[in-house]
Amino acid sequence: MLERGNLSRRGFMRNSVATLTAAGLPAWYAKDVFGATVAQQAAAARPVQANGRLNVAVIGVGPNPRRSNALYGEAKRFRHVQFTGVCDVDERHVAFAVDQYKKDGYDVRGHKDFREVFDRRDVDAVIVAVPDHWHALVALDALRKGKDIYCEKPLTLTVQEALALKKAVKDTNKVLQTGSQQRTEMGGKFRLAAELVRTGRIGSVRSIECRIGNNPQSGAIKEAPVPKGLDWDMWLGPTARVPYRQEAGKTNCHYEFRWWYDYSGGKMTDWGAHHLDIAQWCLGMDGSGPTGVEVVAAKAPYAAGDGYNCHEHFKVKYSYPNGVSVYAMSGSGAEGMGTPAPGLVDAMGNKPKRNNKEMDGVDGGENGLLIVGEKGKIFVSRGLLLASDKAILSEPLLLDPMLYPSRPTNHMGNFLDCVQSRQTPITGVDVGAGSVIVCHLGVIALQTGKKLTWDARTFKFTGADADVGNARLSRPMRAPWRLEG
Repeated sequence: MLERGNLSRRGFMRNSVATLTAAGLPAWYAKDVFGATVAQQAAAARPVQANGRLNVAVIGVGPNPRRSNALYGEAKRFRHVQFTGVCDVDERHVAFAVDQYKKDGYDVRGHKDFREVFDRRDVDAVIVAVPDHWHALVALDALRKGKDIYCEKPLTLTVQEALALKKAVKDTNKVLQTGSQQRTEMGGKFRLAAELVRTGRIGSVRSIECRIGNNPQSGAIKEAPVPKGLDWDMWLGPTARVPYRQEAGKTNCHYEFRWWYDYSGGKMTDWGAHHLDIAQWCLGMDGSGPTGVEVVAAKAPYAAGDGYNCHEHFKVKYSYPNGVSVYAMSGSGAEGMGTPAPGLVDAMGNKPKRNNKEMDGVDGGENGLLIVGEKGKIFVSRGLLLASDKAILSEPLLLDPMLYPSRPTNHMGNFLDCVQSRQTPITGVDVGAGSVIVCHLGVIALQTGKKLTWDARTFKFTGADADVGNARLSRPMRAPWRLEG
């Protein structure tokens, strides 16, 4: 968020717009982002009204790197937010969080079981930052017990879980925000890219490349004693009972769970949940999806069962009903599977720089989205916004495509605003479920090796090999856990 300091109002605005412009935004758009940011800052600083406090609990508070800590930092900027509880299956993390929150002035109680938190009357909303295989069960219990939810991406582990969450939000009329913050933050780069594409600035879209990186590899990881304070059975929850593994910084638990299909979807649901979400936005396909998915290339993953098992290298193609091909691909640097895009420039006509060295566009492994239209190209990432012609970026849009009723620049702030207004957040359940389903289709294609046809209305595979694909829309859950709704 922008900080005013001792600058005058006019100087503050001038410097802030200049900062946003230097970060890659065209000047005309930077002014809009600045205005929206100031408005959201003002909302965060509003005096708390009588009975206006929002009691929040955080589920999943460790370890470093802790996404929950970043979310906590954002939420506590808003004066009406009061933290009352923290929860984690690791006692070490609970103790650390309780100490941290109390030092910040919050009277929190620590828990190991999320169900205890949701039974509390002094909890109105929850931030869910647990491992992916727990997202749906935790969120569903929170909804049943009347809590609004900010849930980290990827929203679910399976397609079935995504559909269950959609139904539960509709049935309970609660607010759910998915943590796909590229739609709000990152200086507005992704939103501007989507607005330019949706208004036809590069003509009809032909393809979108989502470059999401390689999956780390481990080989065999030795079994190890469960760390003191960690409830390993509760951490596993609905997944199969397996030994705890830890060796040389690699594990099947904290943070590194992302590289096991048992608990996540690798880069496909990690960075894919961000970039495929933006592809859906650019194509106006929120709540819908592709008609087919297939593997263009993939390296078989490690399959011994005692190490990371997500595909290291992959390129998956999604076919959309308007003829657009969307790709999710691994790779980094010049060895990436994407298409090199030389000649791209920013809104000022300048070539991008890295480490003060000028680059000729981007190579095939640059993390981000390359959007190719009949009249030009756009590349967008968290650090870059480039186009094949500076005019694509520099010329103001004549009409606002209204991708969302307002222009939030803080994702947590948008959630908190919607808790008060009861409006739908920018990445509400239909957006979050729709985008994660696209990610899951990619995982299913990689795991089966099949070219599959998808019906986005019935959420089923059809045609040849439909049974193979449909068998992976859900996963068995270990008792006593089960998916309800």
